[in-house]
Amino acid sequence: QVQLVESGGGLVQAGGSLRLTCAASGRTSRSYVMGWFRQAPGKEREFTARISTSGDNTYYTDSVKGRFTISRDNAKNTVYLQMNSLKPEDTAVYYCAAGPPGSGYQYWGQGTQVTVSS
Repeated sequence: QVQLVESGGGLVQAGGSLRLTCAASGRTSRSYVMGWFRQAPGKEREFTARISTSGDNTYYTDSVKGRFTISRDNAKNTVYLQMNSLKPEDTAVYYCAAGPPGSGYQYWGQGTQVTVSS
């Protein structure tokens, strides 16, 4: 079982930055692929970014490429999402997720709200 706790959300003006943190605990969390998803009001949850177990490989949805950076510190069982040049359309609840490679995301955090004002 893996527990995920997100933090770092808040209110920021357009063009600003935030760094989200996902603290993972429990067995084998370091061997899991980690991802960030987001859900805007009235919309379905969507994939945002993911990182491999080693941190060597990352993947982003097109709308955040060049602005967001996902990283992980396996020694601290922590995953980060650095968000720069934020836009109002980035407003959403951001969720951290974890799962074994090739098996989909099995564990989810409770989410952290990010609000970008224009």
